[in-house]
Amino acid sequence: MTQTDAEPDNGLAPVATNFIQTIISEDLAQGKNEGRVHTRFPPEPNGYLHIGHAKSICLNFGLALANQGITNLRFDDTNPSKEDVEYVDSIQEDVHWLGFDWQERRFYASDYFEKLYGYAVQLIKAGKAYVCDLSADEIRQYRGTLTEPGQESPYRMRSVEENLDLFSRMRAGEFSDGSRVLRAKIDMASPNLNMRDPVIYRILRSKHHRTGDTWCIYPMYDYAHPLSDAMESITHSICTLEFADHRPLYDWVLDNVDYGVKEHGRPQQIEFARLNLSYTVMSKRKLRELVEKGYVRGWDDPRMPTISGLRRRGYTPEAIRDFCERIGVAKRDSMVDIALLEHCIREDLNRRAARVMAVLRPLKVILDNYPEGQVEWLEAENNPEDPNAGSRKIPFTRELYIEQEDFMENPPKKFFRLTPGGEIRLKHAYIIKCESVVKDEKGNITELHCSYDPESKSGGATSGRKIKGTSHWVSAAHAVPAEVRLYDKLFMSENPDEEAEGLDYKANLNPDSLEVLKDCRVEPGLAEAKPGDKFQFLRQGYFCVDSDSSNAGPVFNRIVSLRDTWAKVQKHG
Repeated sequence: MTQTDAEPDNGLAPVATNFIQTIISEDLAQGKNEGRVHTRFPPEPNGYLHIGHAKSICLNFGLALANQGITNLRFDDTNPSKEDVEYVDSIQEDVHWLGFDWQERRFYASDYFEKLYGYAVQLIKAGKAYVCDLSADEIRQYRGTLTEPGQESPYRMRSVEENLDLFSRMRAGEFSDGSRVLRAKIDMASPNLNMRDPVIYRILRSKHHRTGDTWCIYPMYDYAHPLSDAMESITHSICTLEFADHRPLYDWVLDNVDYGVKEHGRPQQIEFARLNLSYTVMSKRKLRELVEKGYVRGWDDPRMPTISGLRRRGYTPEAIRDFCERIGVAKRDSMVDIALLEHCIREDLNRRAARVMAVLRPLKVILDNYPEGQVEWLEAENNPEDPNAGSRKIPFTRELYIEQEDFMENPPKKFFRLTPGGEIRLKHAYIIKCESVVKDEKGNITELHCSYDPESKSGGATSGRKIKGTSHWVSAAHAVPAEVRLYDKLFMSENPDEEAEGLDYKANLNPDSLEVLKDCRVEPGLAEAKPGDKFQFLRQGYFCVDSDSSNAGPVFNRIVSLRDTWAKVQKHG
């Protein structure tokens, strides 16, 4: 491969050394595949991609980039009953958003339907495939168990001529769905159940998003996938660990079909451990159920582990790529703590997110000794972690809002916020003292009357006066009303798939995974914020402007809180 054939440098860091990279390095050293590295990402367009797919995307594209290779995007569209163009579009958007580009190499399994049919005819002519009339339940019964061999189908010894005739009539639509299948003739006594005459074609009348009603028979994944890899000249077919038992079938198909090995080369299947994330389900079937039955507000609900959900919540592609690199590539399944993913987004946003002030549960403060009608524009730094972030002006007036939790009438020990007769510093502003409390007829606190120390302005003559508590605030006259959505884990259990007796994974759904605050107040500058803009709300966490924002006011999603449990655990071992 020449340098011009390789992916362009897009600034993405290559993947770290792992056992797959070791295999590739050995292949390159031996001159295997003529020095080529050609991978593929093969999603099924039957749902939105999730964080587990992000690991596979980063691995496949990352390995190719690290070895001057190329990567295909190939849609495994062999089950039209569950597929949709919506999913095709969302997958392409997600891969691009993560920072990867397949260039002109976008393919579909459906591109090869005619060739795959011809290869199946090849197998029939060679006596290595037959049409079987057993039902799906009967096939399962005949297959046997891990300890007992299977039984041969009564249709296994049909002649080549009869099989060719029946398979042709299957394609022509002569038979009903499920009435017949084409099976590979391998070994019903094999210790590997996948080798016990697996089904390679089934009858399915369902409109395909690309081929329409042209076909009523469709190839199975275990048959279509190795041949698609081969026809695309893939060198390293990287898949998750559950396909390890399918590798003998992958190899059998390539060994028994004349697909043109001299022209295309021979792909090698390599398995790695899939991502299992705590407090999360990774099954597309379960995620689809959550969407279709209304447990969440769609595939891009910010509580979902889908890439579109993480994007809407405010996660960055840089943070996800960093997370995928940190968890590494293993040969054994394990559970990754979601706190690590949250740590990665905190680290990324700490460097890039502007600091602003937002009051989520407002309590009015009136500064009785501050001039009425006066507006003072104070200097506030945008991001102390970014020397180029600059500063902004924020308005200070007689009437302000602070957080309700920043005041207590009867505080416990070590409460360093505002109390009757107590003082706090307002961030970027003055020290204030609570003089009196106003309550409604029910005894609820409605406002505080305070005084301010005009000499205590940040950077002023007495600004060094030591006050233990500092609170964020906004000017009541200038603050922008906003809605804030506080997201928590979607599931209460660390492993939601561990089903309690008589219950399924949905019994672990967290009823408090979303809290909506309607009456929040944010700095006036946030009125111009656009969907996707990210900020650190001082003392509150990192937030992103949601796509639901409108002229009625911005809507903010909490991306993650400020508390970094992962860093704390790592620090203390």
